[in-house]
Amino acid sequence: MNNRVVPLLVFILLIGLLLAGLNISDRKTLIPSPLIGKQVPAFDLPVLGIPGQSLSRESFLGKPYLVNFWASWCPTCRVEHPVIAALAKRNVLPIVGFNFRDSPADASAWLARYGNPYDVNLVDADGRTSIDFGVYAAPETFLVDPSGIIVFKYIGALTSAIVEAEILPRVVAMESGK
Repeated sequence: MNNRVVPLLVFILLIGLLLAGLNISDRKTLIPSPLIGKQVPAFDLPVLGIPGQSLSRESFLGKPYLVNFWASWCPTCRVEHPVIAALAKRNVLPIVGFNFRDSPADASAWLARYGNPYDVNLVDADGRTSIDFGVYAAPETFLVDPSGIIVFKYIGALTSAIVEAEILPRVVAMESGK
């Protein structure tokens, strides 16, 4: 009897731990970014679709902006895309796309198919800039203040709730000088 009870108890304990793990709310906060409160990593990346043009972090100083790492091969980016497009239509802040480990042809085709909500898309073909930002996988999004300091990071597909609760209040606070 004891030979059957111990494995059963271990099994029940494991199931309990699994269920407890699945019920953790907002897993996004479990991976904090060491870049919050720090300067955007240095970059100088080509602009998608504009040969010979590149932009650096200094190109974006002076106003808050959103950095969104995305890729044509990323199914979660497709899920997130309507949220990015809706935010872009509100014209609240520039949205800078960082095309992550993708071919420019695939990225351009994806944007042609689904629409381009980004003010500009930069090509991070080798992923070095993504690594400097601490990106685990696309999509990941960063809110940057006018002085180039990262104030918020979100891992995974943005939702309207995250935009309303986390991003827009921070943008309003930046604009009001708080």
